[in-house]
Amino acid sequence: MSYIEIRGLCKKFGDNVILDHVDLDIEKGEVVAIIGPSGTGKSTLLRCLNLLEKPEAGTIKVDDRTYDLKTKDRRVKQNLRRESSMVFQQFNLIKNKNSLENVEEGLRIVKKLGKEEARKKALGALEHVGMSDRLYHYPKHLSGGQQQRVAIARSLAMEPNLLLMDEPTSALDPELVGEVLVTIREAAKAGNTTLLVTHEMNFVRSVANKIIFLENGKVVASGAPKEIFGYPNNDRLKEFLAKINMLEGAEYNI
Repeated sequence: MSYIEIRGLCKKFGDNVILDHVDLDIEKGEVVAIIGPSGTGKSTLLRCLNLLEKPEAGTIKVDDRTYDLKTKDRRVKQNLRRESSMVFQQFNLIKNKNSLENVEEGLRIVKKLGKEEARKKALGALEHVGMSDRLYHYPKHLSGGQQQRVAIARSLAMEPNLLLMDEPTSALDPELVGEVLVTIREAAKAGNTTLLVTHEMNFVRSVANKIIFLENGKVVASGAPKEIFGYPNNDRLKEFLAKINMLEGAEYNI
């Protein structure tokens, strides 16, 4: 029995099937990376897990708690959203709040922590991602990489059972990608159970415990990085990897 079990996840937009009965198992502390062509449902999968998108069917079990993902019960939705925290492509920081306030916000509203405890946790999270010197800076005064590190601190401070990361470097200039990848790697080393969508294949190769190849809304292949990159046994996976020149790719040097 896995720590997190996703079963029968289905999502359509109109007549277009985005996710087609996706099943996925994640062990506690694992980093699972979802890869695949654009438009294949990777980000939608993450958004369904915390109900930013409402699926047609599916369940998620976290430890011993099972949730129906098509629920209309507001309390069930709230409980499910407390299980996970999401890092978005575009940071989604509150513009009129500084770094510290951005991290404190969820702790006060969702976790219902008092001011002192929320501040202590927020300070610790920002220190963990190397942003202690930017506590009182507003998003407009931070680089894209710094904003994303604050966003990661915000998620880590919530101590989620599942950390969802949706293309966390895609909105960054190339020279800023490395600092965010270092932050994600440190979060992985700390044992955060993570489901990650990214196009940074060399990084996936070095940090993920398991890789899921998604195409046309279905899990086409899955395995450890050594299996996926070294011995791909699916023709479509081989084609995908060949196109991004990764069959013989090098480790990400960060």
